[in-house]
Amino acid sequence: MQKVKLGTTDVEVSVLCLGTMYMGTKTPADISYTLLDRYIEAGGTFLDTANCYAAWYEGGFGGESERLLGHWLKARGCRDKVQIASKVGFGYTGTEEDPGAETSLRAEIIIRECEKSLKRLGIDCLDLFYAHNDAGMLPLDEMLGAFDKLIREGKTRAIGASNFTSWRLADALSTSAHQQLAQFCCVQQNHTYLRPVPGFRPELWPPASPEFLDQCARKDITVIAYSPLVRGAYMHPDQPLTAKFAGPDSAARLKVLGQVAQTRGVSANQIVLAWLLHSNPQVLPLFGCSSIEQINDTFKCLEIKLTADEMTLLNDAGCVKR
Repeated sequence: MQKVKLGTTDVEVSVLCLGTMYMGTKTPADISYTLLDRYIEAGGTFLDTANCYAAWYEGGFGGESERLLGHWLKARGCRDKVQIASKVGFGYTGTEEDPGAETSLRAEIIIRECEKSLKRLGIDCLDLFYAHNDAGMLPLDEMLGAFDKLIREGKTRAIGASNFTSWRLADALSTSAHQQLAQFCCVQQNHTYLRPVPGFRPELWPPASPEFLDQCARKDITVIAYSPLVRGAYMHPDQPLTAKFAGPDSAARLKVLGQVAQTRGVSANQIVLAWLLHSNPQVLPLFGCSSIEQINDTFKCLEIKLTADEMTLLNDAGCVKR
């Protein structure tokens, strides 16, 4: 599996990132171990988790995903083979033994939650630590100062942003430069082949707009796409799309996507992932799975080499020509 560096850092990751959100809750430990083993076997190295995963699932309080990864790392002795990304920012319930946190990126919460994530994972240093959201839009110097402290103390190798708007990302990069603080090397954003409805402005899930992607390319910021397969929407075109993606050009883009997939003899999901990897700038897909069949099906996207004509066809679908 191809490896790339995150931004201008020396943190090198595989182009497919495995999301572990439901491991330890919805996905039992035995199945989780099987999926993690298969991912490593296929050359994957980039594991994504968060302190709050998966507090909202039945029986979950937060921290379950990190704890499962910690047990797996210890059982397999493979810490040196993977890069682990975790996040801070969203609140979670926690337990009496492992208290939760509020939704915030105040400095003391960033520092405390990093320590707790490291303990659950059973490691000394994260490879990547994200600001999971920009809720409250707290002063950037406080937030970045806390992340900078963690890097200087060897608690994380790099930092990233998730669910930030273009203007707040620009302000964060400017603050880092002016105050000589650690800079976000990557962003994890909701991004897929379908385009969001014009004017759609979710409070916590801003999409990766063309302007956002262009800004990241100019600043050498790696883009990681979460929920790239829109919860199965591409494989079930008969089902209604979510409001976010039920835009005026969605039918046209789904039609072209289906044509390219049919011509190639592959699934629409595989074309979407290949399209992300062939995009300029390249976008790294973050995917989740719950079975060996799903993870093996995902890996097939790596075998697809889209031509320039296919990329043009996919990119131009639904665009107004003048």
